[in-house]
Amino acid sequence: MAPPFTVAAPGGARIRDRLRVTEGEAAVLRLVGEHLGRLQRTDLAVRVGAGRVKAGQNRRAERKRTLTVGSSSRWAGAMTRVSEDQYQLSLRCLFAERTSLRRAIRAIGERLAVVCGQREGKARGYANQAERWARQRRLGVLKTRLARVEARLESGRPGIVVGGRRLAKARHNLAEARLTEEQWRQRWDAERLFLTADGESGAPHGNYTITVSPDTGEVFLVLPRPLRHLANAPRGRYRLTCEVGFSHRREEWLDRATANRAVRYDVLHDPQRGRWYLDASWSADTTVLPAPGELRARGARMLGVDLNADHLAAHVLDPHGNPTGEPLTVPLGLTGRASQRDGRLRAAITRLIAIAQRHHCAGIAIEDLGFGEARATGRETMGRGGRGKKFRRTVSGIPTARFRERLRGMAFHAGLVVIAVDPAYTSVWGGRYWKTPLQQNNPQTTVTRHHGASVAIARRALGHRVRRRPGVTAHDRRIVARRAAGQAVLAPGARGTASPPRTASTPATGGKTRPRRGDRLTLSPDLEDRSRGHPATTGPGRESSADGRPRQERLQDSCLQPAEGSP
Repeated sequence: MAPPFTVAAPGGARIRDRLRVTEGEAAVLRLVGEHLGRLQRTDLAVRVGAGRVKAGQNRRAERKRTLTVGSSSRWAGAMTRVSEDQYQLSLRCLFAERTSLRRAIRAIGERLAVVCGQREGKARGYANQAERWARQRRLGVLKTRLARVEARLESGRPGIVVGGRRLAKARHNLAEARLTEEQWRQRWDAERLFLTADGESGAPHGNYTITVSPDTGEVFLVLPRPLRHLANAPRGRYRLTCEVGFSHRREEWLDRATANRAVRYDVLHDPQRGRWYLDASWSADTTVLPAPGELRARGARMLGVDLNADHLAAHVLDPHGNPTGEPLTVPLGLTGRASQRDGRLRAAITRLIAIAQRHHCAGIAIEDLGFGEARATGRETMGRGGRGKKFRRTVSGIPTARFRERLRGMAFHAGLVVIAVDPAYTSVWGGRYWKTPLQQNNPQTTVTRHHGASVAIARRALGHRVRRRPGVTAHDRRIVARRAAGQAVLAPGARGTASPPRTASTPATGGKTRPRRGDRLTLSPDLEDRSRGHPATTGPGRESSADGRPRQERLQDSCLQPAEGSP
């Protein structure tokens, strides 16, 4: 299994505020965005035509000089940078698609090599000839797609749609997309606007092109050369009448803007709401977070979290790996629009962070999930029929990547560390070894195997084995506690300084720390000593008389002597 590791801290920050512009200002922003968008798409086409070349051979300087004629030097620099980033992202997507297609082709090929209804090793043949024929056709489609992807990778020319491929396809299916032609056109034009200005350290308030004053909140925009006649401020600038404050993380933005450190600004338009927004982003300094071994050495608590389709199962563990408190369930409710789903996910993460802080946890342990291979192979490895289809839909709906990104950012700002562990057998072993003990300790709470999985995740993050140690003390009726499950430290008690526990029938023996044999005046065997394998110091057959004879001899003598008053 892969060892646990600390999830890296976020590399930057991005905040947003609304631009309450007038109709005239909105028209100017739209003209600038459309003009710069045409230039950026032209530059992107040139970059894609250059193919996969080294960084020094992508002709960025030449392209920048060409773009400067129709805009400005800094607008041109931002456009060439965005084109390069978009090109590299498209290449990574092609590599990921090729890996996914190869996995699916390999899985189908292994099953096609087995006769229908039979099994060879782990490979299982298809149920009948009809299903086998359908999968053969599917295999041909996948091979065709793979050949097309490999050809694009070899030529170094990925297919890029500025504005989004999904929105472009929606133009031919407006009824299914529930859009009118005018609504689609507004969204398409808004997605193709380019109003991005890179920051620069030493510039006024961190940006020459789009400047936001930290004192007054005024926004100034440098107009491209063909649109300089629209300027209402000196040096070809356009000043907006609205003010920007950035309520969220305002102090961090003020520190950078006041110190003239680089801040990037993006102007965005939402045609559905008819609003304009200004996003500010910057890169953060590299932060070295503690490793799992360091947290374990500090004796830190850990909150284990098991991510499911509709809820989060969590449990707090002490430094020794013992579950403390009650199992916790945080609902997700990931239904509705994308903005609503994201808000509910943030609310669930906020509740997790509050729980971790309330129990003084140093970190949150999660599984290193991706479901990449499972989604690629699909029904070949994740079940068939209605049950398999339902399971595949459940897996595809789990927001693994978004949950991890949201959690690592929010936990970092809350002072918590996120530990990712290997997800192998966490649900199986958690349900087998931890569900029953947790239910016994919490009879008023419904415990599921997901709560057991959260305990397994946290134990793995703390460096303990998931399975409970065999021979653990059974449930105690009076104390209602369970001994540590494989990590307890034996602490020797004090010797020579305290007397053993005494009862009313035990005579005082002065200052001795250990009673003498026969001090206890009881005729019953010591069950505790016998259960531990030690000989009983008292009880039948162990008492000694004043003359030192054992009890058996004294019984024989008493039987031979006649009773008093007998003939």
